[in-house]
Amino acid sequence: MQRKLSLTAQEKPEHKFGDLYSLLCNEVWLRVAAHNTLQNSGSNTAGIDGMTKANFLGNFDGQIIKLKEALKAKTLEPMPVRRVYIPKPNSEKKRPLGIPTLLDRIVQNALRMILEPIWESDFSIHSYGFRPNRSTYDAISNIQTRLAGNGWTYQWIIEGDIASYFDGISHDWLLAHIPMDKAILSKWLKAGYMERNVFHPTEAGTPQGGICSPVIANLVLDGLEAHLRTAFPRYVWNGHKQVCPKVNLIRFADDFIITGATKELLEHEVTPLVEAFLRERGLELSREKTVITHIADGCDFLGQNIRKYHGKLLIKPSAKNIKSVLRKVRTVIKGNKSATAGNLICHLNPIIRGWAMYHRHGVSSKVFQAVDHAIFQALWRWAKRRHPNKGIQWVKACYFHTIDEHNWVFSGKVRGPKGQPQTVHLFTAHSLPIQRHIKINNAVNPYDPQWELYLEKRLSLKMAASLKGRMTVLSLWKRQHGRCPHCGEAITTMTGWHNHHVVWRSHGGSDTPDNRVLLHPTCHSQVHSTRGSTCVPHPVTRMFGKA
Repeated sequence: MQRKLSLTAQEKPEHKFGDLYSLLCNEVWLRVAAHNTLQNSGSNTAGIDGMTKANFLGNFDGQIIKLKEALKAKTLEPMPVRRVYIPKPNSEKKRPLGIPTLLDRIVQNALRMILEPIWESDFSIHSYGFRPNRSTYDAISNIQTRLAGNGWTYQWIIEGDIASYFDGISHDWLLAHIPMDKAILSKWLKAGYMERNVFHPTEAGTPQGGICSPVIANLVLDGLEAHLRTAFPRYVWNGHKQVCPKVNLIRFADDFIITGATKELLEHEVTPLVEAFLRERGLELSREKTVITHIADGCDFLGQNIRKYHGKLLIKPSAKNIKSVLRKVRTVIKGNKSATAGNLICHLNPIIRGWAMYHRHGVSSKVFQAVDHAIFQALWRWAKRRHPNKGIQWVKACYFHTIDEHNWVFSGKVRGPKGQPQTVHLFTAHSLPIQRHIKINNAVNPYDPQWELYLEKRLSLKMAASLKGRMTVLSLWKRQHGRCPHCGEAITTMTGWHNHHVVWRSHGGSDTPDNRVLLHPTCHSQVHSTRGSTCVPHPVTRMFGKA
């Protein structure tokens, strides 16, 4: 059905989707939405009604039928969200997060499954946030393409920041432009929130934390790129001379930058236009955080610093982001003064590895070394503080060892799965190789079957680059006894492989390992070229029992 919605939206841009509410009430649709919601680790967190994943699974069928009947009768009343506060990235401040009840999350997920395929084909091509198969890396790669080089490239940038984005969106605008049942949307928007057992009504905005909130929030800003393109086409006539204003938008959710040829153009023409666009939606730019900078001075975007040094563009971790991760690491170290080295390493490794994985696509080698050195100094102080009466050589021999050709490796022991002692080592950021990101094709639509092969090839590359992905590949390879189920020949590092979804994702297939097989690249192309848009059983399908 998602594929059908997407194709209709692509082939008939003016089509008005009328009876979407009946799809929301469909029992099968609600079951799929419930399954997807319960797969999320957040399903163990309850809303104000106290219902968790375990409670829901105790009466799964009954809850689905009850939900379906309430939706059909239009008696479903969304409950207020439970408000909590979480730390803001790169800041000591906290931001509000709304936790809906589990039933409301399932309904929101069902709604997201309807809205996403309809709007995916219409979203601006340089919008990367809250969209399937797109990431911050794609936004950064786009910036690199536009700002690298000399002469013709873009020199001035607006660093855009919207004040209280999720809390300020106009309810009137949403009700007039979001294609869904207005009564349900109005109830959901005005459900309010509970904080310290006190109810607070909401007259504007969407709650951060709702499953459907990111999609709706994305719809609010969609159209800004086309608005700018209409007002500032690629070439304009200035007297008898043709000039390029170089106005382009790159957006990730509510974070965006806009390039321009001159500071005056951005300040006096582009900024007022953006402010008027936002004002219609109940939003406004933050005067303190929205600044215009030259690329030679650099700007921060999505945790990266983007700057030209003597004409050469370098994208590397921002100073704020570096301070944030080091602050987090030092907090963990100080909070584990009496922990063993092994347990401390188990706390630190996910932080360091996650941070390094995020920044591995930029010019990060020297930054990685500097971060590793700062962490080493913190650990050295931790080790000496634990043994004030021991000498330096004793402390080094106790905690820092030589592993292969690497000296001063912080190591410790933990209990393995079967209770046996197991040595663990501190992960170092500089040990992670720098890997350039390949930006996704702007036209990709995950609900369109013609992009299935392209997305599966990207998934194969992503899996090969990550430890978890390599473990999944090894598991699939062993399950297939090392052979391609299409041709029966061996799959080796020489032949290569592609990751194939037995039931295509554009046909509703899941992304779990039980719906995946490894195929030779040539066999993979043959499967997609012969199968077409039908679901005729293929040798791969027959072997693994998928429909």
